[in-house]
Amino acid sequence: MSEARIYLDHAATTPVLPEARAASLAAMEFWANPSSPHADGRAARAALEEARRGIADALGWHGEVILTSGASEAIALAMQASKLDGWIVSPTEHDAVQRIVERAPASRPVMRLAVDLDGELVQTSLQRALEAAIGRSLVIVQSVNSETGVIQDSAAIATIAREGRGVTLCDASQSAGKMALPDADMIVVSAHKLGGPPGIGALLVRNLGLLYPPGGQEKGYRGGTENLPAAMGFAAALAASRNWMDRAADLRHQLDSAIRVGGGEIVAHNASRLPTIGSYRMPGVAANAQLIQFDLAGVSVSAGSACSSGTLKTSAVLTAMGWDEKAAGEVVRVSFGPSTTRAHVYRFIELWRAMAQRARS
Repeated sequence: MSEARIYLDHAATTPVLPEARAASLAAMEFWANPSSPHADGRAARAALEEARRGIADALGWHGEVILTSGASEAIALAMQASKLDGWIVSPTEHDAVQRIVERAPASRPVMRLAVDLDGELVQTSLQRALEAAIGRSLVIVQSVNSETGVIQDSAAIATIAREGRGVTLCDASQSAGKMALPDADMIVVSAHKLGGPPGIGALLVRNLGLLYPPGGQEKGYRGGTENLPAAMGFAAALAASRNWMDRAADLRHQLDSAIRVGGGEIVAHNASRLPTIGSYRMPGVAANAQLIQFDLAGVSVSAGSACSSGTLKTSAVLTAMGWDEKAAGEVVRVSFGPSTTRAHVYRFIELWRAMAQRARS
């Protein structure tokens, strides 16, 4: 029998927890549309609202919860339905943000912020942008970068934004369920990053008056029949979340040390980083070549974010951090989940060292 594969790509998606799977299957019994007025529909609605409360309670959120099909839809809703005059955007945001910015209408001015060599927001660039803004702006800065694991100072960002009459949107897809929610006016979360089912996320909103309601379900903020099984799975995943960050930090410390000793480069090594994500450069070996060799050896890792790792384009995140195209093209991402063991990390290190040695010789 072939050796079991090792999965080290949890930042892309993580396996569904047994509790979430059971809750989603149980929800299949509520087959009615939650928006229907009859008894069956009302029963489904009650279950949906219970799941919504469970999601909010588990996250410690006291505002509104708009259920979506995932983080990308939640980001699009927050940006496109915003009543704010313009967007102020970090250069290391997820591709879902960057694609919307690229199509911004002329009536929606966009200002770009700056990050330092470790990917941390240059706070003075935010202050200057707010001072130059006409009207009120939506400040878009994620809590944790999906490629590098860099943690932004969301509290300081929120303070600066409020002093400049800005409203904050924070993509917490990578940090929700692992860290406390950031201080922000709108927060994006995603179930499949924390053991819930794919195909559901949420936009957490302090004040619905920040958004134009485009119509439909979810109090008029999203069209389409509500996904009750996924919502119940999402709530169950959050309720089942376990505190394993100390163990992840220990595993990542071992991995960082081995990469450094082996002649590799740790991306954003001076920054505060989420323990579950590490990005590493192997000088002289293209990321795609590394991915192929790791995959053939039974180890799943990635390069860049899940939405861009299938392409050959240079990482916009690393470019914003000052990396040149060649160096950025030699970086792979390793990310842990609750099932990651010391043996998994040791196997990755063994393969990484062998690959680096072949490149040097």
